[in-house]
Amino acid sequence: MFATRCRLVLALALVSLGAAPAAEAAGRKVEVRAPDGVALAATVWSPERPGPGIVLFHMCNSDRSAWAGLGDQLAARGFHVLALDYRGYGESGGVRDKENPEAQQRIITEKWPGDADAALAVLLAQPGVDRERLGAAGGSCGVNQAVQLARRHPEVRTVVALAGNTDRAGRDFLAANPWLPVFASAARDDGGAVEGMQWLIGYSSNPANRMVEYEKGGHGTQMFAVHADLEPAIVDWFEEHLVRHPATRPAGASPPARPGRSAQLEAGLRAPGAAAKLRAELRSARGGGKTVPLPPENVVNLLGYEKLQEKDAAGAIELFLLNVEAHPESANAHDSLSDGYLAAGDRERAREHAEKAIAALAGDPNQSAESQKAIRAAAEAKLRDLATAPRKD
Repeated sequence: MFATRCRLVLALALVSLGAAPAAEAAGRKVEVRAPDGVALAATVWSPERPGPGIVLFHMCNSDRSAWAGLGDQLAARGFHVLALDYRGYGESGGVRDKENPEAQQRIITEKWPGDADAALAVLLAQPGVDRERLGAAGGSCGVNQAVQLARRHPEVRTVVALAGNTDRAGRDFLAANPWLPVFASAARDDGGAVEGMQWLIGYSSNPANRMVEYEKGGHGTQMFAVHADLEPAIVDWFEEHLVRHPATRPAGASPPARPGRSAQLEAGLRAPGAAAKLRAELRSARGGGKTVPLPPENVVNLLGYEKLQEKDAAGAIELFLLNVEAHPESANAHDSLSDGYLAAGDRERAREHAEKAIAALAGDPNQSAESQKAIRAAAEAKLRDLATAPRKD
């Protein structure tokens, strides 16, 4: 199911929370002109003295006001900060397609990188910004934006990730650049966010990587309102890695980076037949009362949808089957498997697992009310289409 499967990846949480426009009490509003001319709104905080720069990317059910408290604290410690409203969010112009996730994903893929680079350019134009010591932070869908900014700009020396994930290019970047330290945080009442963040920082072998987890706290920047220690911890992190001991990208030729454990496991899981083999091992281990180490459900789900984007329906189905085997109570696992079968043209199995997704909702402990609603809507839409669309066989 698209909205749920992307929550920890690109997090297209397209439902507005009705947030008020960003407060400008401590920061000042500036305009960021996107490459295509769209006027984007941003807030800049300045310490009025030279210092490193930081770009902040909000969640997809929020706006830049979510960073107001952190922006104040960072500026008080000598950082220049810019928080951007994505196009169509908050006070920014531009299009945001709330009704069509696939269309919104195209906007994210095609437009947001240029928007983020334009935001960085505005930050660098502020007086006193150290152009060689930059950081980035993101919440939920903003995590991918922060990682991609670091991938495109070697001046970005560290990344903060709150309950989000990144695409394959971002994961490969983290695995190949262990010099870049990553701070991650999530709460256990946020589905599988903790496991997802542990997996994310595991792409890098940097020993300085830090994971902060909470039992409760909500999703992404929502944790700020619950845990008063999180924003100061992020400020301390940026001070450590941009001021006291700035991380440095190795110059010139250097030995190949040692990928982290997550990168190694993903590479193995991507091998032909690996998911089916792991599923058989899991079934056998259960029979003997043993366990098999597996990637988090949302990670396997992500890999499956990446296979669908690569037009490899058979590979996607194997990954989705692994999730169903490991998490038979998961409504989203069944809904994703339904998508896989639909892509492969197997209408009967697509219908079967769409029905199982709906039936599993009541007993699924990991879905919020919003996620349950989205999964039900996706599964019911497939069932309607399957009932009315002419057969191709």
